[in-house]
Amino acid sequence: MTGTTTDAGAPAPTGATAPGAAGRGDWSVSWHGLRTMTRLELRQRIRSTRWRTALGLWVVAVGVITGLTTWALRDPAVTGDGDLGGMIYGIVVCFVLFLGLLVAPTLSSGSINGDRNAGTLATLQVTLLSPAEIVLGKLAAAWIAALSFLVVSVPFVLWALAAGGVSALSLVGTLLMLAVVLGIVCAIGLGFSALVTKPSASAVLTYLTIGTITAVLPILFGLLAPLTTTTEQVRVWTATSYDTASGLSEDCEWETRTEEVWHHELTWWMLAPNPFVLVADAQPLEQGPDGMEEPDGLSPLGALQYGVRWLMTDEGAERNECWISDSADGLDPNGPREPQLTDQMAWPWGLGMNLLLGVGGVVVAVGRLRIPARELPRGTRVA
Repeated sequence: MTGTTTDAGAPAPTGATAPGAAGRGDWSVSWHGLRTMTRLELRQRIRSTRWRTALGLWVVAVGVITGLTTWALRDPAVTGDGDLGGMIYGIVVCFVLFLGLLVAPTLSSGSINGDRNAGTLATLQVTLLSPAEIVLGKLAAAWIAALSFLVVSVPFVLWALAAGGVSALSLVGTLLMLAVVLGIVCAIGLGFSALVTKPSASAVLTYLTIGTITAVLPILFGLLAPLTTTTEQVRVWTATSYDTASGLSEDCEWETRTEEVWHHELTWWMLAPNPFVLVADAQPLEQGPDGMEEPDGLSPLGALQYGVRWLMTDEGAERNECWISDSADGLDPNGPREPQLTDQMAWPWGLGMNLLLGVGGVVVAVGRLRIPARELPRGTRVA
């Protein structure tokens, strides 16, 4: 018989492949394999009482926040006319996103290293499942579990929608972006789960990554303001005389000044991957009560969206500081107009950055599950 001999002395056929590989590549994916892995993971999650407890606490937390927000803003003197829905909608959506960023990492950050430590991962690796099917199945299960938290929050979001001030198109864009963000967070956690041996360490690394995107990058954006501020010659349309009764300008003229100009349009991209910016910008641009693009500030998502669009806009080399009493909007018709907000959207750029992180996590996880393994971390058990 032609063949080689293993360490145990048993003959092995010539050209034998790695266990479970069956001639398939690491990235081979079939619908049957993906479905099998996803169902296996979901059954384990459904049997877990901690997951159901977390889901119940989620409903209670979102319900309490929605109820308190509705109660606190019930006074029309506080919210104005027709603004209650937009305010409740923005607060509830931001709270759901905040809770999602806390819960989603726990759904995937211990998926691979937890199975490895329990000795069950090796059993999956010697089956006909490819590394990609194992990773994508675990990702799909974690994403479905995360979406279940989003689904139970929909009634509270619809409550805000029924209060008015928010369009159905905004609701669709918000829910889709929330779902995508939760999936990306699960993918990042899955990558760290394959990269380190301890589930606690992978959870910490996932939270640090999300925290960097959400909080550290905006802080760096502000700290870098002096580096993007230059001294320039600016033309200012300024007042030469004032109406003593109204305090507004009567006559204006051009004046050239040397001023500090902050070029925030050069560093706005640091805010793009922020999950809150993604959700806020993935909706139609709100209109203010006077027809201008600036919202009235009662909608948190609208204010955030307007602020990012303003940071993306170059303010130009002209300033208008002349307010006259005989103009409807207080601006001199002979002076410069205020710079219009850019029509460029921030969310496609931010979504692309986050997708790179998510795809990177999946690639790392597939590479770590390749068999035979080229190198194992110290202290890692195979079975």
